Amino acid sequence: MSEGDPAPPILIRTEVRRDSLAPTAHDCVTVILVRTGIAELLSEFGQRTVSPGDIALLGGNTLYGVEPVGEATLTILHLDTDYIIDQIYWQNVAAVGDREFAQRYAETVYTDPAQIIRIGLPRLDRLAPWLDELTTLTAPGATTERFYRVQALLFAVLDVIIPFVKTSPAPAVRDSGSTSVRDRFRALRAEAVAARGLLDEHPEGAWTLARLAQHVHLSEKQLARVFIDAYGTTPLAYLTMLRVRRMADLLTHDGCGIAEAGRLVGWTSRSHATEAFRRALGVTPQQYRERTIATV
Repeated sequence: MSEGDPAPPILIRTEVRRDSLAPTAHDCVTVILVRTGIAELLSEFGQRTVSPGDIALLGGNTLYGVEPVGEATLTILHLDTDYIIDQIYWQNVAAVGDREFAQRYAETVYTDPAQIIRIGLPRLDRLAPWLDELTTLTAPGATTERFYRVQALLFAVLDVIIPFVKTSPAPAVRDSGSTSVRDRFRALRAEAVAARGLLDEHPEGAWTLARLAQHVHLSEKQLARVFIDAYGTTPLAYLTMLRVRRMADLLTHDGCGIAEAGRLVGWTSRSHATEAFRRALGVTPQQYRERTIATV
């Protein structure tokens, strides 16, 4: 796939990890299944030890890191958020009414951006052949001829996993009479892309919502709405994710102190940087650096 091509809605890989995976995030839903071995996962749920039969579920643009204890085999699913919203719509069409409300329905029901569930070894064994076939069918260079087979396998996997996912009560009524947010702001999505580009290029900048909105010629309220519609998170939450990811890299590879690393990514206060880092990855910058150095 060349740069600029749209990503397929379903990407799955199985990997044997012996080294740490630095904090990363994806603009999609990520599902991590532990097949063999033991690993430490870092995210908003804190620092958790996972073993075969455990699954991490991560919303779009949610930071996570992986530290295997020796060696661990993981199957990682990346599922396009809009693709997932479409499935939620068809699953709950009587209650949802339209696809726009389906997104808000999903945000209400699936409120936790990061959680770990345990399905146990018997269910993992049941999933194993499906996961292996999915990995083969979605490998780089695979054609779309087996797309429906991929969907069938994915739905079989989700059928086993979904009953274990922690949810919140669904909305009591549908909002079928409301004007579609995506329709009202579709023409403004270029501004959301521009705002994200500014944050990607200069995460160390002294960004506020007002300043970012001024750069893309929108009101703060408009920018927040189109950014959430495009990326599933607020501009400032996205900025925090970028800064934490960069700060983790500085702490482990550049030998920076915590205050210096925080300053280089845009935080003037060490305490602010430490708290933001802890909320994103479940450990403090000092704990993260000590753990990373210990695994080298």
